[in-house]
Amino acid sequence: MNSPLTPEAVAATARSAGYDLAPEAAARIATGLAPAFAAFAAIAGTLPLDLEPAGFIKVQQAPAEDGQ
Repeated sequence: MNSPLTPEAVAATARSAGYDLAPEAAARIATGLAPAFAAFAAIAGTLPLDLEPAGFIKVQQAPAEDGQ
């Protein structure tokens, strides 16, 4: 995540999943999750499933780097 988590982004994500959040709820969620996202920002992009969870099967089926 390149920018701080905003209540607007939380509300938009919830709407895309079929949930309608009150602005106050979106603000509480953003405030609660923003520190966790900030803590993981340092390793963002280094995790194989960082942005594309659909790649889970591909990562799991890939041969190990050590040949196992």
